[in-house]
Amino acid sequence: VGSGSAVSLSRQVQGTGGSSAVSKCSAAARGYIQDRFLRLKAGRRRRRRAPLIHRGYYVRARAVDHCVQDFLLKTQSLPRTQILSLGAGFDSLYFRLKDMGLLHHTVVYEVDFPNVACQKATLIKGMKELSALVGDTGGDGLGAITFSGDDYKLLGVDLSELSELERTLEEAGLNNEIPTLFIAEVVLTYMENTRSDALIQWAAEHFPQACFLVYEQVHPEDPFGHVMQQHFRQLNTALHSLAQYPDCEAQQRRFLGKGWTECSVMDMNEFFTCCIPKDEQQRVQTLEPFDEYEEWHLKCSHYFVLAASKGMEPSWTPLSPSVTVRCHAGPVGMAGSVPAAVCARLSGIPGLRRYGHHSVLIKPNMILTTGGFGEEDGKHCRVRNFHLLSKHAGHWEAVCVTQNIPDKRWGERLYHTVSCLSDTLALVVGGRTSPSSAGLGMLWLKFPETCDASGPGDIAVELVNLQPAAEAAALRWRHSTTEITFKGEQYLFVYGGRSALEPVLGDWHFLHASELSYTVIAVEGPVPESRHSHSACSWEGGVLIAGGLGAAEQPLGSVFLLRELEHGFQWQTIETHPPLDPRYSHTAHVHEGKLLLVGGVWFHASSVPGVTVIYLMTGLCLNYVINVEHLEWPLMLHNHSSVFLPNEKELLVIGGGGNCFSFGTHLNPEPVLLSLGSILTSY
Repeated sequence: VGSGSAVSLSRQVQGTGGSSAVSKCSAAARGYIQDRFLRLKAGRRRRRRAPLIHRGYYVRARAVDHCVQDFLLKTQSLPRTQILSLGAGFDSLYFRLKDMGLLHHTVVYEVDFPNVACQKATLIKGMKELSALVGDTGGDGLGAITFSGDDYKLLGVDLSELSELERTLEEAGLNNEIPTLFIAEVVLTYMENTRSDALIQWAAEHFPQACFLVYEQVHPEDPFGHVMQQHFRQLNTALHSLAQYPDCEAQQRRFLGKGWTECSVMDMNEFFTCCIPKDEQQRVQTLEPFDEYEEWHLKCSHYFVLAASKGMEPSWTPLSPSVTVRCHAGPVGMAGSVPAAVCARLSGIPGLRRYGHHSVLIKPNMILTTGGFGEEDGKHCRVRNFHLLSKHAGHWEAVCVTQNIPDKRWGERLYHTVSCLSDTLALVVGGRTSPSSAGLGMLWLKFPETCDASGPGDIAVELVNLQPAAEAAALRWRHSTTEITFKGEQYLFVYGGRSALEPVLGDWHFLHASELSYTVIAVEGPVPESRHSHSACSWEGGVLIAGGLGAAEQPLGSVFLLRELEHGFQWQTIETHPPLDPRYSHTAHVHEGKLLLVGGVWFHASSVPGVTVIYLMTGLCLNYVINVEHLEWPLMLHNHSSVFLPNEKELLVIGGGGNCFSFGTHLNPEPVLLSLGSILTSY
């Protein structure tokens, strides 16, 4: 790399640190993290970030602090220890540890690019509170040592120049013979692999008692990983580690192969679940209105924390789970693949790029798609218009239907349900505008008998005036509404979901289909765990409930059947073998005794959910991967809708995607057809 290119790259990498500082400041302002020294990092740049960003930076800060404080605790009886923070940027770690009284016998060395170290030194000198904590001894400004105190040394060195780094550390007083903790928080991945590998091996070879803490990205090849990589490429800060070390196991092998004797790794879903106390999890989950569960869990599955050590007595094991839960899922066995193809005539229709919407088959070969967040009039917004898809001569076509809607909130409705009660009538139940809003009630959708994509006509929208007893059924989102039969009468079964007041619901409501009157019907059997973002399908007069997100924001793997009895209904558990991998935000359909689960989010980092087939008579559970080789873009199968076409044995997937942390919004650009013929005729 030429010197000019190297300077440009270093500036781009430094820019990511500035953005990180602003995000951490925003998270601290909302109570996620406690750090009164953050002004050192962000200066005057104050901007409020989204709750998803706050959670992401919280779990990052928590993981680093957890491991650092564990190191200090395990070595507190030793006369001297040291911490070497690589690429420290404007991090306030030293000041927080000093303020907490945890540095009685520990010296902290921070290394970053020379101009960053100089800027940080100037900031420290300009703030009395900071300079008083560090105790300036006047040893700064000498070569690469930009600031020096009794227990704090700030060095300006390019980490990729290992010989220069070693010389400067020796000059600053780093002692190779005492226990040393190395910290690399989203640093190594910006270096060429040969240089970062050399740094890892150098640390192991030159420090007999050492620990190494790493936090950075993982899993580049799944849909979220593609979006993540594209984001960093656009910033000219490519993530070099990912190609050679794409998963946690590869990172573990990397350290064990370069002189480290012990190494444990967790992705951030596992860390949050296993290493953060339950009461702290609950505190964070209730700090502000939140409804981006999919993106939160996907972000966490694409970052890891690694703790490696050598020569430590006792062993340094900060990533030992504090609770006994199944933290890390094993690999998912795949029974085969399902081919995916785009619908050529449906490409280029912006309104079909959306998530959090609902699609329903209103008559053979005709689909109505409503609500959600997506692309409309050239911008991202809550989609107000309906879209009608119809099939002619073997090809799908779509048309946008603009309506005068009596309630303007319709256009801001996400995570609602739509139930088709006849060829001319559908019912919208629930949904939300923002996560802090109340549910949006119910709407009738009335369309003419001749309605199709070539001549949709008018779709009338009417507000439903509900009986007070039935209102609770509508004031929710991420729920399910399913048609069931009881004593020959049609009912709608509204189950689960969440509301502005309750993060997860486990209640249910029977509404008589014709008049929407609330009806009390006896239900016996084991009550399912409260959940939202589950799937529900009509089957043999009852309803099948599968998966969902539970009260602790953990995916569920249970399957229940609500079965009709003479005097009411009964909950029955359907045992699956092998057990269904917990998931949520999927869609589901039933065909000839088989329950099909499509997409969703789970905690398996090794793959993404494809199509799962559950044989309802035997409980056999088979997973199939979706073959996306003919798609030119990442297929995100969460927050999508799908419609099963039984005659063709095809599944039409519409929309899907979401806000990919700070990496931008991804919307699946066009509907996709999944051919299920081979998997529905097997076994």
